[in-house]
Amino acid sequence: MEHMKHTLGLFLAGLTALPLALKAEPDFAKEILPILRDNCVKCHGPEKQKGKMRLDSKAAAFKGGKSGKASIVAGKPDESDLVRRILLPKGDDDTMPPEGDRLSEAAVKLFKDWIAAGAKWPDDLAITANEPAAAASTAPLRPKVPQPVLPKDFKPGPGEAAAIATLAKAGVNVRPLAQNIPWTEANFRLMGTNITDAQIAPIKELPSLVELRLGNTRVTDAGLAMLDSLPNLQVLSLELTSVTDAGVAHVKNLPNLMYLNLYGTSVTDAALDHLRDKKHLRSLYLWQTKVTPEAVKKLQEALPGVDINTGAQLAMISTNSPSTNSPAVKTEDKKEVKKEDKKEEKKEEKKEEKKEEKKKE
Repeated sequence: MEHMKHTLGLFLAGLTALPLALKAEPDFAKEILPILRDNCVKCHGPEKQKGKMRLDSKAAAFKGGKSGKASIVAGKPDESDLVRRILLPKGDDDTMPPEGDRLSEAAVKLFKDWIAAGAKWPDDLAITANEPAAAASTAPLRPKVPQPVLPKDFKPGPGEAAAIATLAKAGVNVRPLAQNIPWTEANFRLMGTNITDAQIAPIKELPSLVELRLGNTRVTDAGLAMLDSLPNLQVLSLELTSVTDAGVAHVKNLPNLMYLNLYGTSVTDAALDHLRDKKHLRSLYLWQTKVTPEAVKKLQEALPGVDINTGAQLAMISTNSPSTNSPAVKTEDKKEVKKEDKKEEKKEEKKEEKKEEKKKE
């Protein structure tokens, strides 16, 4: 009987621990785009398409290449041909990348996790190949941003336990960042449009929160009033929400903010006025917003250490993705494309010959 109780206890403990294993989906701009840009687009972009495969835009990547298999199948990494190729051993005809170092285990895991989470990729954004090292080296170095210092004697407030229980009933787990520390994180993005201001209201009782992800939810400016009660917050994701300048105004009460994602929102230049005193801010995402280049320049002057991502380094498909028939593609590049196509054709022919030989055996 005691053995059964012990076994049951371990089983229930395992179930309780399951939510802690859930992780936020990888950030396309911060984690996936660099992998594609640095390892794939050179051979599978607008100027060269090995195996007739392109990985510089969502439409092309999801379609696939000469093999007829989709390179990326949203939600299904095991059915994505790109995942199959990057897992092949070095020397295999289909392995990617064919030359140089293999992708690290961490990069492969990121890629698989991103696909499993739905492979979210902005429809109108294409990736350009990475700049040559020489050009990149001429870019001015950003000054180091000071690390925020959180209170060492912090203790959870009296309402935290009840707030965490309420959020858990709604399907959102507030998780500790690590063992034996009081700081927590909450990710509402996984529940998407099911989340409204009412669901996030208990957050105001969680001063221990340092990471809050509300992207793709139905949170409004009014709902963000709870930010006034989160002085220790460092990471805030609001991408693809209806948040406006009025909502961003609540950010002024977040002295330790390091990361802010406003991609796909309706914020304007006025929103940046609330960020000028954020001395710890390191990353700011402003793709597809109404913020002007002039306002970005002014904020960059006020906060020279912040990395402001406006999508300018991402080519727009409609204007900056030249085909092999475009004057933008040099004659030498066209010849290179033809050479690569012939190589791929020869590889395919050899594979078919090997298959036929095996059948005869």
